[in-house]
Amino acid sequence: MNKKSFVRMKSIVAVFGLLAMLALASQALAAKSPPAAPVNINSAGVEQLMEVPGIGQAKAQAIVAYRQSKPFESTAELANVKGIGDKLLAKISPYVTVSGKSRSKKPGAAGGAAK
Repeated sequence: MNKKSFVRMKSIVAVFGLLAMLALASQALAAKSPPAAPVNINSAGVEQLMEVPGIGQAKAQAIVAYRQSKPFESTAELANVKGIGDKLLAKISPYVTVSGKSRSKKPGAAGGAAK
């Protein structure tokens, strides 16, 4: 192996190393800490719903849209929302409720309805 090939090989290894580090960092950032208190799915806004691990913007918007036609009577009804299946429902159940105030884990953030 000549010097030029060796330098090129080192560069390729360095690039793959950086890509691996970026992938791990993005996974770490994607992991959410659960909300401090259960989120009321009948009154929480999109941002508050997104605090629940496993709920992104699209699912949060789907929850808000679903409840506009009929408030949730139980958290089990989340299974009727597009994109929420049994596995996700089991994962988010400890973090959602249909009663009480929705509180944000973010300091200074107000609870309430979607914008």
